Amino acid sequence: MSNYWSDMVKRTEPYVPGEQLNRPDIIKLNTNENPYPPSPRVKEAILREMDGQLQKYPSPSATPLRSVIASHFGVTEQEVFVGNGSDEVLAFSFMAFFHQQKKIRFPEVTYSFYPVYAKLFAIPYETVPLNYDFTLDVDAFFHSEGGIILPNPNAPTSLYEDISSIEQILQKNPDTVVIVDEAYIDFGGNSAIELTSRYDNLLVVQTTSKSRSLAGMRVGYAIGNPVLIDALMRIKDSFNSYTVDRLAMVAATAAIDDDAYFKRTTEKIVETRELTISALQQVGFTVLPSKTNFVFATHASVQAETLYKQLKENNILVRHFNAPFIDNYLRISIGTDEQMEMLLTTLRKIL
Repeated sequence: MSNYWSDMVKRTEPYVPGEQLNRPDIIKLNTNENPYPPSPRVKEAILREMDGQLQKYPSPSATPLRSVIASHFGVTEQEVFVGNGSDEVLAFSFMAFFHQQKKIRFPEVTYSFYPVYAKLFAIPYETVPLNYDFTLDVDAFFHSEGGIILPNPNAPTSLYEDISSIEQILQKNPDTVVIVDEAYIDFGGNSAIELTSRYDNLLVVQTTSKSRSLAGMRVGYAIGNPVLIDALMRIKDSFNSYTVDRLAMVAATAAIDDDAYFKRTTEKIVETRELTISALQQVGFTVLPSKTNFVFATHASVQAETLYKQLKENNILVRHFNAPFIDNYLRISIGTDEQMEMLLTTLRKIL
């Protein structure tokens, strides 16, 4: 049946998400979801919207949500774009800013959707090896032919690059777009959003899936110069004018509005993360200094794949990447204190 496939389908190597075994007996620490529910205001907003509104199309420009995001970050509404999850925002960005004749650049160990999009849209790319300690080789991102995309903090390594390094990359790529993917920025470090007022070529992409507990609603957004936002709007309106539905829009608006709840839950996750790192080190793991809601760890004597399989047999899912340089590491999402204690108790038995 592949005779019917287009060239685009044939060259695509789809992204593979973490296992979704949603059984009640499973401790799911493999997809970096927030272990806590969203703000109570989210449910209230959804129930209100369901009362006589769902027969109407949502705002094609997502104006109410863009306004709240703009206010939260101290930018104008014209500097905000909203999409159906940050993955869609990134896909639109590949189409809007990268060219099929010019190579883009991203880290060799990074979010695996980047090469998927590059191949899908026939955009040439080159990968930049990380340093021996998994940090970014900042100089290697200077003078890119077609543009830069990188996560900060990086995934799956969990490492954060100082904002001064991002600024250096921007200064050395004045004629191409630099996209900084900040899916995990709320768990440590400073956002590059503060640089968007000084660099017209910077696009910062964030999500409500992690720190706002809305992975099930699929809302992402980008902040940058209005010229960049206009390009994204043109792509969206050539694809689907209504990418964010009514319920997702009001849910994200309520979540961003409730800053106190957001701070409590993110601070709790960071606290649990630090306790988990210490406990993992005590049983023989080396753990990278995480600024995310997950940790990246390797054990001194037991292979990561073996640990992954044995944890799965004990109904605990973590992420193992069968890829060069990182195949002996596990990515472990931070859950509740109780979930992390069950993980650690199981690891002690295995080890």
